[in-house]
Amino acid sequence: MKLLSLFVNKRSEILLWMTLFRAGNSSTGVFGVFLGAILGLGAIPNGPNGIITSLHAISVFSFMCAWNALNDYLDIEIDSINRPERPLPSGEIKPSTAKIAISLMLFFSLASMSAAGLVAISSGKGFDEWKIALLIWTMALFLLVNYESSSAFSLSLKDRGLPGNIAISLSVGLVVIFGAAGVSEPFNHRAWSVFVLGFLYNLAREIIKDIEDMEGDKGRETFAMKKGPENARIAAWLILLLTLGFTIFPFAVGIFEEFHLVLVIPSVVTLLMAKPKLFSGNDRIAQMMIKRSMQLCLLAFLFSSLTTGLA
Repeated sequence: MKLLSLFVNKRSEILLWMTLFRAGNSSTGVFGVFLGAILGLGAIPNGPNGIITSLHAISVFSFMCAWNALNDYLDIEIDSINRPERPLPSGEIKPSTAKIAISLMLFFSLASMSAAGLVAISSGKGFDEWKIALLIWTMALFLLVNYESSSAFSLSLKDRGLPGNIAISLSVGLVVIFGAAGVSEPFNHRAWSVFVLGFLYNLAREIIKDIEDMEGDKGRETFAMKKGPENARIAAWLILLLTLGFTIFPFAVGIFEEFHLVLVIPSVVTLLMAKPKLFSGNDRIAQMMIKRSMQLCLLAFLFSSLTTGLA
């Protein structure tokens, strides 16, 4: 009985840390890295490319865990209103402990990047072929610092509304380019097509999520606070209409096989279904449907890229 109680407590503790790190969202970064590599190669990476891609995936997962935890650490007061059940505002994880965990996750991310660089150099790819991946990681760190920090030397993007939403969306989209860069394909057209889609999807979601958080965001200059919830919903929907256009564009210009266009139908239908939820004020449901649409779209591009590569 005592052993069972110990197991339950340990499991609860692990779940708390997974919640703080938003492990589910962070794991999408792992998918994004492998997706970028597959888009670049038209095949599943193996050999040195497989090792580098795996190390990049670990680096991205650790980086996203650190960013998510840092966001909660800095937003304890806001989350005490918007999300009081989360580990830090609820007091289940101490801020000092979270601070140590954030530092460790950033260290793991940097260590994984260093290991990937060593593999690239020792495998004959060379530093020059891998350095763009390092540049992208550095850019993500720049966005993290300038989003979360409010120091005099920071751009303070988090408190600047739309620029902050753009920074978050760029960091998410760049994961795919990061994966492609790891296999020496940083300028691959398929990867950049998915980058644009990921950026647009996430930009719309970030705006909608700010509408959700308006009650606790008093004092912050989010896009929703500046323009009002209805105008923010209109802006998000206009971005989503642009997203629909870019979903079809890569097939129209031959970046992906035209007959694979049928693969994106589920994502398009899901996205269109989000509109009535959005304009009826069901922001939470709308942004979750947009997330599901994005996932379906990414899977469609993944399948298209793999089947094209095998053909």
